[in-house]
Amino acid sequence: MRFGLLGAGRIGRIHGLNVAARADTVLAAVADASADAASSLALAVGAEVGAAEAILADAAIDAVLICTPTDTHADLIEAAVNAGKAVFCEKPVDLDAGRIRRCLATVEISGRPLMIGFNRRFDPNFAALEARLRAGEAGAIEIVSVISRDPSPPPVEYVKRSGGLFRDMMIHDFDMARFLLAEEPVEVFALGSALVDKAIGEAGDVDTAAVLMKTASGKIAQISNSRRASYGYDQRIEVHGSAGMLRAGNIHETTVEIATAKGFRADPVQNFFLERYAAAYRLELDAFVTACKGGKAPTPTGLDGLKAQILADAATESARTGKPVSVALEAI
Repeated sequence: MRFGLLGAGRIGRIHGLNVAARADTVLAAVADASADAASSLALAVGAEVGAAEAILADAAIDAVLICTPTDTHADLIEAAVNAGKAVFCEKPVDLDAGRIRRCLATVEISGRPLMIGFNRRFDPNFAALEARLRAGEAGAIEIVSVISRDPSPPPVEYVKRSGGLFRDMMIHDFDMARFLLAEEPVEVFALGSALVDKAIGEAGDVDTAAVLMKTASGKIAQISNSRRASYGYDQRIEVHGSAGMLRAGNIHETTVEIATAKGFRADPVQNFFLERYAAAYRLELDAFVTACKGGKAPTPTGLDGLKAQILADAATESARTGKPVSVALEAI
C-alpha cells in the first residue's frame, strides 16, 4: 500500500515514519510548505518530495495522510477522495460544522474510505478499558471522567488560530467520552478560565476548562482540561458503574519506585504527547491499513469528527453564555 504524506511537521513526521517502518506499506512521497521539513523526512525514509497536487494526481499512490494546518483539511480530503485515494486525516476535519457536513457529503459520494485521527481510542490502556467496559465489568455506566492536562501552554500565536481550547484540545476528550459512553450526550455545560497565561485570555481563549455532559438516559461525562501540569502530561480516564469502577492512569518514564522513610516515590509521568501516545499512533495506522485492505470503513469516521466538533461548539457556546446547550447528535 503506497502512501503520500501531506504535511511533514511534528505529527506528519510521526505518521510518515510509522508508514515507512511497516513491511506492507511504503511512504512514496512527501509534500510540505517547508522544503526542509519535506526533504528531511523524505531522505530519512527514501521517499520523493513533491507538491500536494502531484501526489493527489499520482495513480500509483493508494492513500494519503493529511497532516497539514486545520484550515486545509476539508479541501484536501475532498481533493483526495475525488482522486480515488483512501484518506487518513488528523483532527479536526474543520473548525466549522457546516463545512464538515459538506466535506462528508463529498466523501460519501466518492465511496472512498476516510478515517479521522482520534488516536486516543487506540492507546492500549484506554482500548483495554473500553473493551472491559463493554464486557460489563463495571456494570451499567453512570459517570465517565476524562482528565487531560498539557505540561505547558502553546504559543499565543498558535492559540489565536486554533479555534479555542474546546475545539483544539478538548475535542479528543469529547470523542473519548462518546467512545466510552456508547450513548450520545444531549446536553453540554462548560466553564472556562484563563489561569495559566493571561495572554491566552487576552487572545479570547481559555486555558483551564471543565465540561459536564448528560445523555438521554442520565449518564454523565465530566472532562477536565488544563494547559499546564507541572508534573508532566496528565492523561487519565475513569468509568464508574453499577458494579464497580474501571480506570486507566498515567504512563511513567519507568516503573521504578524508591521507598524510604519519607514514603514511596515514582519516576515522573511522560512529558509529551508524542511519547505518551507513540503506541496509539502505530495502532491507529494498523487499523487504517487493515480496514482499507479489507474493504471496510475505518473508524473513527468522518461522522465521529463531526459529532466531536458539534460538542466542542456547544461547549464553546456554553462557556460564553454560562448556560447549558442542548445537542441532537442522534439525529445526525
